[in-house]
Amino acid sequence: MKLSIIIPAYNEIDTIPEVLDRVRAENFDKEIIVVDDCSTDGTREFLRKQQDIKLIEHEHNFGKGASIKTALEHVTGDVVIIQDADLEYDPADYPKLIQPIIDGKADIVYGTRFAGRKPNMRLANYIANKLFAWLATVLYGIRVTDEATCYKVFRTEAIKSIQLNCKRFDFCPEVTARLLKRGWRYAEVPISYQARTYGQGKKIKWFDGVQCIWTLLKYRFTG
Repeated sequence: MKLSIIIPAYNEIDTIPEVLDRVRAENFDKEIIVVDDCSTDGTREFLRKQQDIKLIEHEHNFGKGASIKTALEHVTGDVVIIQDADLEYDPADYPKLIQPIIDGKADIVYGTRFAGRKPNMRLANYIANKLFAWLATVLYGIRVTDEATCYKVFRTEAIKSIQLNCKRFDFCPEVTARLLKRGWRYAEVPISYQARTYGQGKKIKWFDGVQCIWTLLKYRFTG
């Protein structure tokens, strides 16, 4: 089974070298597709020196969702994994993330940060994440505990079955809503998580939360 690992990157020079090292350390047949979303901090120049990745460069900063859409055009693997360019998520979790797909039990697997103790995130972020997960569960009839997790894993056939419209962080609610609505089999596995602060480069904003709620509601009643 070949993994296509998509890494959207925007101004992550402090973390992306270690992220790539951790991804490389995972012993799978894989391709690493990095979309540089018009970085200005040296990220792009660093990525250009990496010989073992597929690098795609945006001429303007379009957002995480747009970067994922661009990367999907270059995917050749059987399974797609979304990997952030920061160090909040650990590629050592890949084996358990793909296992339900290998076992034929799921088409979509989310890595949940809420399977055990409360993750080390700001209270406002914790409440917002709980709200998003509750809303996805109520609207789509499948228990979702972490709608906004970065670690989303898809059979390539599943993720390519929809034409994404997202640009920013609305990727998460759009892909969740549209794939669950179409009946693709869903599973979750617990993952490790180390939150970073806005001072360390966290980019999601309060209005992305509002857009998440709107997106979940919109796709419940539209395509």
